[in-house]
Amino acid sequence: MLFCSLSFVFLFLGSAGMRLLSIRFEWGRVLSGRPESLLTDCIVAARWAMSLALYGGILLALSYAVRGKVPVLPAILCIGILAVGFVCGVSRGLENWENVPPAAMTVRQVGGPGLILGNSDRPSSTALVLLRGPGEPEGERVVAIPGRPMQYQAEFAGRDPSLASLPQATFGNDTPWFLKSMAIDLRLNAEHLRGLLNEGLLPFLTYACPLILLLCSLSFILKFSAWPLANLFLGCLAFRGILALETFFNSPEMQAVFASYLQNRLPVSFAVPIIFCGVAFLAYLYTFLVYLTKRQVANEI
Repeated sequence: MLFCSLSFVFLFLGSAGMRLLSIRFEWGRVLSGRPESLLTDCIVAARWAMSLALYGGILLALSYAVRGKVPVLPAILCIGILAVGFVCGVSRGLENWENVPPAAMTVRQVGGPGLILGNSDRPSSTALVLLRGPGEPEGERVVAIPGRPMQYQAEFAGRDPSLASLPQATFGNDTPWFLKSMAIDLRLNAEHLRGLLNEGLLPFLTYACPLILLLCSLSFILKFSAWPLANLFLGCLAFRGILALETFFNSPEMQAVFASYLQNRLPVSFAVPIIFCGVAFLAYLYTFLVYLTKRQVANEI
């Protein structure tokens, strides 16, 4: 139980801190005229980190239970209770935190007047000079488009179609796609959980509990190999697949398919939790049958 709790806490704090740095860096890249306060960025980062800590904490706790040869039923029950408490506690805390008035925040500028923006990956792309600096990104500027004379704009209204591909800042973006896609899925998961919590605690638990039940049911994957690292890798792939399926099932198109299939016999919001419970039941049944088979073989020997 202690390892499981520490896994949730360390993953949550570590991922929240990294996400906060990413958000602040992203603001510097976009040069927004109305940057968010530090409190708002902390809440956004914590929501994203909650989803990552939920998946990662359950995976690490299951891996530890398998290596420690903890009985399956007590381990899953303990991990499930801690995961539900973690998700509910963090979600409620973030909702209350949003009611706190954000403190005045002096935003650190990423440059001064005359800041030159361009695409470092394509040196021949459009570049511009912010004459008033990043504090007024829509103010006076000089635009240099390849093959054209430089243009001076006293005020940028955003109506020039030739500037549609204008670079945001002089930073490259070399993040692998699989990391980007995982970050997007975690953000969508966090937004979905937040929407359910706004509807009430019961809809939130109706979705979160089957999801946690499904994640805990995948403990049998961590026993495929005698090498713990290989089992952990297989668990990561399985959990990534669950996250992708969750995003797919919660998409508007799939929700419309569920609505047409159910035809008001059940609320559409019950469709995904029922699927999670069904898959979890099959996984638990497989685990139980494997346990009975191994026990019978041991008795015969």
